[in-house]
Amino acid sequence: MTVSPSSSAQAAREALAVRLTHLRKDAGLTGKDLSARCGWHPAKTTRLQKGAAPPSDADIRTWCTACGADDQADDLIATARAVDSMYLEWRRLHQGGMRTVQEDWYALHEQTRICRVYVSNVPPGFFQTPGFATALMGQITAFQGTPNDVAEAVAARVARSRFLYEGGHRYVVLMEESILRYRTADPDAMRGQLRHLLTVMPLASVSLGIIPFTAQRTVWPLEAFYLHDDTVAVVETLTAEIKVTQPRELADYAKAFAGLAEMAVYGDTARTLIQAAIDALE
Repeated sequence: MTVSPSSSAQAAREALAVRLTHLRKDAGLTGKDLSARCGWHPAKTTRLQKGAAPPSDADIRTWCTACGADDQADDLIATARAVDSMYLEWRRLHQGGMRTVQEDWYALHEQTRICRVYVSNVPPGFFQTPGFATALMGQITAFQGTPNDVAEAVAARVARSRFLYEGGHRYVVLMEESILRYRTADPDAMRGQLRHLLTVMPLASVSLGIIPFTAQRTVWPLEAFYLHDDTVAVVETLTAEIKVTQPRELADYAKAFAGLAEMAVYGDTARTLIQAAIDALE
C-alpha cells in the first residue's frame, strides 16, 4: 500500500509506528538489537518506526515477541488493519466484484442518522435508478478490469434507497448542475434518473440542492464526499476510497459543505433545473 494522500491515514500510520517504537524502548532495546531478534535488516526497523511502510500481521507479532510483549500483538494488529482500511484502492476493493463494497456501504448508511453528501460527477448511489446504476457500474468495471457482477452490485446499491423511506435517517445532498447534463447513461436511462430525482425531492428525509452553472463560486468543485454523522467522511477519488476521521479534516469538509450549500438552489428552482435537463433529452 502506498502512502495515502489523506493526512488522516498517514497520521494514524505514524501513531502506530510510535506505539511500536515505545514497545522497543520499554524493552530496553536499540534498533539494531530489535532487528537482530526479529531476523531482519535494520533498515526495515527504521521504515516501520517512521511509518514509511505498513507492518504485516507477522511483522507485528515478531516485533512484540522480540520486546516480550506478545499480549499486545492482537491489539496492534487490529489497529494496523484499521489504518489500512482508511485508504483502499478501488481495484483492491473490487477484486472480487463490486457487490461486497455495496453491501458494506449499506451497513454504514444503516448506522448513519444524518448523511451530508456533495457530488460533482454522478448522483449518490441511494438516488440512482437501476438503469442508471447498471450503466455507471458497467463503465467502472470495464475501466478497472475487475470481475463483472454488475447485476448483483446494482441490486445491492439500489437497496440502500430504503433508508430514504424509513424513519431516523436524513440525507442532505448537494449536486452540481453538471450531473444533470452529463450523458453517463443512454437517454432513456438518463431521463428515468432525472425523473427519479424529482420523485425523491418531496420526501421528508431528503434535502436536495443543485449548484447552478451560474452560481458565483465561493468553494470550487470538489471530489465527491459523504459526511456520516460528523464521525467519518468518505471521499471518492478516481483510484481509491479514503475514510477521513481526523477532527481537523472533518471540520474542513463540514466547512466546505456549508459553503457549497450557500451556492445551491432548492425547491421549485432546483426542480426547474432538473426539468430543463429532462427536456434537453427529448
